[in-house]
Amino acid sequence: MFAGLVKGQSLYFPPLTGTTWDTISPTSLGWCANEIDSLDAFLANTNTKALIVLKDGKIVLENYYGTFTQDSVWYWASASKSLKAFLTGIAQEKGYLSITDTVSDYLGSGWTSATTAQEEAITILHQLTMTTGLDDGVVDPDCTTPACLQYLTTPYTRWAYHNAPYTLLMDVIETATGQLRNQFTNNELKSKTGMDGLWINLGYNDVFFSKARSMARFGLLMLNHGIWANDTIMHDTVYYNSMVNSSQNLNPSYGYLWWLNGKGSYKLPGLQLTFNGDITPNAPSDMYAAMGKNGQLINIVPSLGMIVVRIGDSPNSALVPTIYQNDIWEKLNAAMCNSVSLVENKKTPILVYPNPVESVLNIDLQDNKGFKNLSVYSLVGQKVLNSNTHQNIDVSSLEAGVYIVKIQVDKRQIIYRIIKK
Repeated sequence: MFAGLVKGQSLYFPPLTGTTWDTISPTSLGWCANEIDSLDAFLANTNTKALIVLKDGKIVLENYYGTFTQDSVWYWASASKSLKAFLTGIAQEKGYLSITDTVSDYLGSGWTSATTAQEEAITILHQLTMTTGLDDGVVDPDCTTPACLQYLTTPYTRWAYHNAPYTLLMDVIETATGQLRNQFTNNELKSKTGMDGLWINLGYNDVFFSKARSMARFGLLMLNHGIWANDTIMHDTVYYNSMVNSSQNLNPSYGYLWWLNGKGSYKLPGLQLTFNGDITPNAPSDMYAAMGKNGQLINIVPSLGMIVVRIGDSPNSALVPTIYQNDIWEKLNAAMCNSVSLVENKKTPILVYPNPVESVLNIDLQDNKGFKNLSVYSLVGQKVLNSNTHQNIDVSSLEAGVYIVKIQVDKRQIIYRIIKK
């Protein structure tokens, strides 16, 4: 607690109202002006609408693109999940619920198509950690009707990025608190931090919309362990720490609806594959992130006192923009005159080239012994190619996008990401 307070004294917090927000120039931090221009061009060319970078709470970079302005409103997509995790913690702290409660206590019996015993085994914690055991392979994994929520396995034995069970968290909060979601968010968070925004239903999904600076305010609150200036909004340090640390060992890069860097392995939406390495190799290992479709990002780096917010249209088709986030950090490292290269599977003597690839992919094993086969998967988990060779693999028929290459060598599975041009 003392360490958090000391950190809090060094942070700047903007006023709750108005547009005043202290800035600090990149040059005073020793950043490289030409590399900042390169970062700006990269963002402009990848459909970005806004970028905000904070250092110790002060704005280092704030850029808007096209017709988008400081007053424009945009959706958080799945970055909303991390906001909902915070609100769940507040609801527990105030005694409205416990995350060990069964979901049926708040949604009633029959909110899934599972048996009563199977349903009652699902808790709020399982919603927070994506471990409900409900089947994410249904036709519409966003669908929240009982017919779509089908039992697959025992909770907490399988991690799967499944929107529907998560979405119902806000229904749980509304029932528990007796407050509508926007009312609860305003009373417990927005009015205390100066955030704006609204929860809006888009089909089955529950998405938060706000201005870019509100995302930065939320990031600053998280950076300071749930304390805004002198106002402690989240007192429960156990819950806060659980949010931003591995919540289970099935996917160590996932906390309570937050993505975590530096954990050594991770899983991605739609796949039951485990990838070796960090989810964002170019970023500091202590970074944790709210990530949403089409590149909605809130990155928090305690070791640097930094917040990075990016919103915009789709740079690629990934549900969780891990590769794009990593690309941004490559440019950020250069802008901070601290370039760090992306190296995957450092301990594995394998070269995958060219990457990006246009027509022919090659895998250089250096030692060909033990190679068994190679498979290529789309980001939604569909196998699109299988090969019994690792040389001259024809990928010309694949659509442009990001793919997962799984190489079987002896008893090892080695996984790489490639970009098809």
